[in-house]
Amino acid sequence: MALTGLEIYKLLPKKNCRECGSPTCLAFAMQLAQGKGSLDACPYVSEEAKEKLGAASQPPIRLVTIGTGEHALQVGDETVLFRHDKTFFHQPPLAVTVYDDWEDARIQARLAELKAFSWERVGLVLRVDMVAVVHRAEEPGRLAAAAQMVQAALPYPLYLESAEAGAVEAALQAVGAGKPLIAAATPENWQAWVELAKKYGCPLVVSAEGLDALAELAEKVAAAGVKDLVLDSRPATLVQALTDQTQIRRLAIRKKFRPLGYPTLVRVPQGDAWQATAYAATLIAKYGGVLLLPAEVGIPNVLPLVTLRQNIYTDPQKPIQVQPGIYPVGEPGPDAPVLVTTNFSLTYFTVMSDVEASKIPAYMLICDTDGTSVLTAWAAGKFSAESIAETMDKFKLAEKVNHRRLILPGFVAVLSGKLQSLTNWEVVVGPRESAGLPNFLRARLSA
Repeated sequence: MALTGLEIYKLLPKKNCRECGSPTCLAFAMQLAQGKGSLDACPYVSEEAKEKLGAASQPPIRLVTIGTGEHALQVGDETVLFRHDKTFFHQPPLAVTVYDDWEDARIQARLAELKAFSWERVGLVLRVDMVAVVHRAEEPGRLAAAAQMVQAALPYPLYLESAEAGAVEAALQAVGAGKPLIAAATPENWQAWVELAKKYGCPLVVSAEGLDALAELAEKVAAAGVKDLVLDSRPATLVQALTDQTQIRRLAIRKKFRPLGYPTLVRVPQGDAWQATAYAATLIAKYGGVLLLPAEVGIPNVLPLVTLRQNIYTDPQKPIQVQPGIYPVGEPGPDAPVLVTTNFSLTYFTVMSDVEASKIPAYMLICDTDGTSVLTAWAAGKFSAESIAETMDKFKLAEKVNHRRLILPGFVAVLSGKLQSLTNWEVVVGPRESAGLPNFLRARLSA
């Protein structure tokens, strides 16, 4: 049973030192009771209290690490049902499937496709996260050979699946140092998989039909010494998958039900690639953990998934933003035009892309608006004539160019008069939408 905030408070040192980041020990205790803090943040808590508070201070969903090194993935450790309550922390990894009964040439072609897929959006690189190697060949050793092929080609973590623990063990002898996610322990064979997970230190998928059987199996496996678990409830339909994911999240976070306090695995069904994409998108939006994509899903299908995932897992309270400053587009000289905008990443990269499309080198003066868009920042008083003038002075814009002319976004044309009087620069009102910049800049240049 989880402890209440007052019960936790009684075990804290009651110094109110604020070193944990909370204003009082009582506030810190309330955070722990809600699963929104870590006991490690308190530097003065006693060992006795740590022992008593250990379970209460654990996150409602265990953090599980898959893989090693810079490409290691973390899943779980979520604390809210709705991202606007706080945020979602660990986006669901997308695992693209390779079958070990494919010919080597087909596997290599698939790996080359995945290696080439890398797309930059608002300054972040989007790509596939994992490769799932699934055993279908008659010979057990083929899984190991396919896993080695994948590991040699890509640095991403692996997912290894077989109905036979022996086939996965043979693969782990070759790639076990990379700590892949292995699958799957079932109510019939979980003891063998527990020994395998303990031997190689790998996270383990536990698989059972229905939440009651799954919770019972997870308890057995955890009691046997494997704590890094990923839950697979084997849903037969999308509706059942959605229901299972929602119930697991609610039971873990609201009820602190430890047997289901782990990240999940969702097997996207085989079939039509775009139906599979829609299935995966639904589970990205609603609590899916590791998403096992079927072989039919290719890069055209993955692209909308990684874009959707980025949107959902962006902290709504902390917009993606770039550092304020002066950014060159192309190779601008002292006569290059200067465009003013905000440091909201989507605004910055959209404007930059449209300026690049004009083929006219330019400078972008980026003002600090706490990562908000032009109209939002203007309405909040964060994008004003004064703030633009301060940014010009701070980054010494006058030393960059030999002219005195600024291009202002059309939606904030109202700022032009005051900005001109503050800076003695000519203020030109540009188009309202950045899509109009290429024609606007070409027209200005020809004039």
